Amino acid sequence: MATTPVTTKDPEKTGGRSAVRTLLRLWPYVRPVRGRLFTAAFVAVLASCTGLVIPLVLKWMVDGPVADRDSAGVWLGALYLLLFGLAEALLFGLRRWLVARPLAGVEASMRADLYRHLQRLPVAFHDRWASGQLLSRGTTDLMLVRMFLAFPLTFLLVNSVTILAGMAIMLAQEWTLGLVLLAPAVPVMFVCWAFERRYSKVARRAQDQVGDLTTVVEESVLGIRIIKGFGRHRSQARAFRELSGTLRGTELAKARLLASIWAVIVTLPELAIGTALVLGTIQVAEGHLSAGTLVAFLSTALALRWPVDSIGFLLAMSQEAATATERYFEVMDEQPEAETAPAVGMRAAATTAPAPAPAVGMRAARGGTGGHSGTLQAQASAPTPTPAPTPAADATDTGGLQFHNVRFRYPDAPENTPPILDRIDLHIRPGESMALVGATGTGKTTLTALVPRLHEVTSGRITLDGEDITSIPREELRTRVAMAFEEPTLFSASVGENVLMGAEEAAGQPELDRALSVAQADFAHALPQGTDTQVGEQGLSLSGGQRQRLALARAVVGSPRFLVLDDPLSALDVHTEAAVEAALRRVLADTTALIVAHRPSTVLLADRVALLSGGRITAVGTHHELLRTNAEYAHLMSGTKEDDR
Repeated sequence: MATTPVTTKDPEKTGGRSAVRTLLRLWPYVRPVRGRLFTAAFVAVLASCTGLVIPLVLKWMVDGPVADRDSAGVWLGALYLLLFGLAEALLFGLRRWLVARPLAGVEASMRADLYRHLQRLPVAFHDRWASGQLLSRGTTDLMLVRMFLAFPLTFLLVNSVTILAGMAIMLAQEWTLGLVLLAPAVPVMFVCWAFERRYSKVARRAQDQVGDLTTVVEESVLGIRIIKGFGRHRSQARAFRELSGTLRGTELAKARLLASIWAVIVTLPELAIGTALVLGTIQVAEGHLSAGTLVAFLSTALALRWPVDSIGFLLAMSQEAATATERYFEVMDEQPEAETAPAVGMRAAATTAPAPAPAVGMRAARGGTGGHSGTLQAQASAPTPTPAPTPAADATDTGGLQFHNVRFRYPDAPENTPPILDRIDLHIRPGESMALVGATGTGKTTLTALVPRLHEVTSGRITLDGEDITSIPREELRTRVAMAFEEPTLFSASVGENVLMGAEEAAGQPELDRALSVAQADFAHALPQGTDTQVGEQGLSLSGGQRQRLALARAVVGSPRFLVLDDPLSALDVHTEAAVEAALRRVLADTTALIVAHRPSTVLLADRVALLSGGRITAVGTHHELLRTNAEYAHLMSGTKEDDR
């Protein structure tokens, strides 16, 4: 089961990128809270330096009150130690309080930006990416970023300052012993450099595998009826175990790398401290060093153990955060849909392309009485009658919905592949409804998706009432054009909220009732809470026909000027379909509509029919005209219904 999207980068190719440069991309999100973060870092440095004062107090106690047997001085020294310890604890607590709220805000802001950006990305992006990869970027990756900002970012600075200050204190006390403790610095830095390069690759691989695992879980939950219906729970469990085992192996590889660096950065400093203890004891015995100085020196060295030992997992967390940041910006760097776009493709060819013949008596043509037809492409299987235009029809030549020499090829398709749609010329006049008929795979659904710009045309243009859709802001375009898809999607909200998504904010119960009536979805009023009933995820608590009727109600609730219906009645029984068609006729009388149809009953809703074959419009006419004159159309209408994907 392949779940990794083609856009996921190869972990082996990410080792050369700079973690620092990647993490610096977080600055726009961190900038608003930089004051509290800088204050927290200063407080943490102050707390750490306070801890370094404690060994100096011990030196004073050993060389002073202890040597002089001054019990009062010992108690005073103990009080100093208690106060410094309390100050250190309070300062670290203050640091945590300073960063908690702002960093939660940073995470929330990044997640909101990611969600907003995902809504603006083109459909082609979502076709390429597995949903689990996107979910893991919005959850696990952002959690890693927040943890980095809260802990490693501060303590890499704090521990560096602490180590430098501690080494300065030890060198000032006894420089020869200080040099002994400095000896492991070079090998530790080399090990850290090597660890960083290797760990970044493994961390990237692990986070991508988390996305794959998330995808499998999501697909299994959404497709639980299919899994149970076909008894595939064992194979799905096996696929999950395989991915889970792969992730487990990657996590163990991370643990082995972390264990190796930890072994080095713990062992070498411990050997240096042991050596310094032996040499210092000898110097005390020979009278070259006071006992208090040795105690202070060793206490300072022990105080530096935590900053040194933590280097390993701080680097590991930083690498994971860098990888998470890289994965986050892989999505954020994708170009969103432009509100408007310059003319695309061959505009000159589009403007000179012959327009289809004007229509006469549009409404009279429904049901096969009167009307017109025309052959738009050379592939027409038979000529169709084309009456001469009339002045009344000429007035509508630039209105309605028009396709001008439109070609479409999916963005990720090779250049040498033939287009899905080729030289589409079609004119649906104002107030007219056009049925789009064709065999499976001819591009009917793709053609309808071009109207609201779910996909961008490769060349040519589409106009609404003479205005190029690329010059219309997307938000405005999608208020003019309403769609009902063959596969209805409902959200985890109430029936009313799902339907009113297709209307303006001011729409209320009257508009909802009207739309439900048109779609014959009055069953919604009989639900336990009426139209306030929650339909659940994907609307799976409803039948397929009920979901499709609610989707149709959502399309008509806003009384759109243009309506695009992709086989909207495929899941309805014959009697419900007839009732919906009767109500739809009243709606279609006031709108310009393009209807993907497979059944004659749906075709009869339209004034005219366009036959799509081989990616091109090969014939246009009324249903009865095409039945008489076009063999391919007659075959499609006499065959069984096919699903257009």
